[in-house]
Amino acid sequence: MNPYSMEELILVQMKKDTILNHWKKIIIIAATLMIAVGLYFILPPLLHGPGGSQSPLPSVPSVPGPAEEPEEAISLRISAVGDVMVHKSQLPAQYDSSTGAYNFDNNFQYLTPYINQADLALFNLETTFAGGTYTGYPAFNSPESLASALKKAGFDVALTSNNHIMDKGLAGMKRTLEMTRKAGLATAGTRLEGEKNYSLVDVKDVKIGIVAYSYETPKVGGVPTINGSHIASEAWPLLNTFSYYNLDQDLLKVKQSIQDARADGAELVICYFHWGEEYQRSPNEYQQHIARQAAGYGADIIFASHPHVLQGTELLDSNGRKVPVFYSMGNLISNQRLETLDNRYTEQGMIAEVDLQYMKSTKQILTIDMKAVPTWVDKYKKSGKDVYAVIPLDAAMNGNPTLAESGHLSRAQQALKDIETLLGEEYIRTAP
Repeated sequence: MNPYSMEELILVQMKKDTILNHWKKIIIIAATLMIAVGLYFILPPLLHGPGGSQSPLPSVPSVPGPAEEPEEAISLRISAVGDVMVHKSQLPAQYDSSTGAYNFDNNFQYLTPYINQADLALFNLETTFAGGTYTGYPAFNSPESLASALKKAGFDVALTSNNHIMDKGLAGMKRTLEMTRKAGLATAGTRLEGEKNYSLVDVKDVKIGIVAYSYETPKVGGVPTINGSHIASEAWPLLNTFSYYNLDQDLLKVKQSIQDARADGAELVICYFHWGEEYQRSPNEYQQHIARQAAGYGADIIFASHPHVLQGTELLDSNGRKVPVFYSMGNLISNQRLETLDNRYTEQGMIAEVDLQYMKSTKQILTIDMKAVPTWVDKYKKSGKDVYAVIPLDAAMNGNPTLAESGHLSRAQQALKDIETLLGEEYIRTAP
């Protein structure tokens, strides 16, 4: 007879099943561990060869990113011309009675192909836009449509530091800046209250500083003058000037302007000086000294005007830097000529051109080259009215329609010979 009841037998059997299940789990875990250990020791020899050395598995090739384009130098052409003047006889020549307005477009029409090739083009504005009555020498005041014509011809910057900018006083100087800027031209050399004494322009992602200075005339009663005239004391802080009688001290102002432009981000600096002796065809010692000092201060290019005739050029070596200097670019346009001054050289000018390669990453000028396009001012009568036009003395000169109409081709050819002799044929560019 079984001593256990049915309930007790069931409980005993359940305990046996539980113990058996635990052992099964332990056996499974132990077997899994043994297989894992076996794989750990057995697989590497199979994968790496019978010698057991672990040769690396072939790596997955990385996908290269886009290749960086090598930096290219920035090519720049910077052009400049000399004095833009409007004498009394030029005013009726540019007046259009049908519109009651002045238009100067025809003066510069032949320059456009050259000026448009420049990335930056500058000129010396030797007159004022003071409003009121228009006048010529000795106190210039011209229609502001002159500024529009120069902008249309392709110019970018008007230099206003010269001996005639104060011809109509402080108010005239200020209005000249306002009208010039209204025409879309930048300015440098004079300024309005609160403005800097240099200008910055962006050209092809390169910041270019422009520093322009003009000479003073001797003091009268201890007061400095411009063109022999007293200047109001409140005007002096708005003018960039230097005195030949205090030159080295005043050149420190030029140095400071260059340094300030650099500190303001200028990568290249152009200096434009109004200096020298009128009608002298070679630079004097003052001009050469100023050029060398400015180059030493960090100027990259030096343009200049005032003598009303052309002077020579020079490629200065300043601490290993090549600095082009154009000592005088003559008159771009005026009524100064053989008939008025008995001086044919006053009819001659140039478009000074500097071509350079600039590397932004290193802030270096890699190459720099200087050339000049000779120009000549034609004047003749048509229908009882004077006509003025600036003629490039280039390969197209013989077929120029204005020269054909005026009959002055031989005078233009003589001008080209004069300029080639003065500058050297290696500096002359005669192809558009």
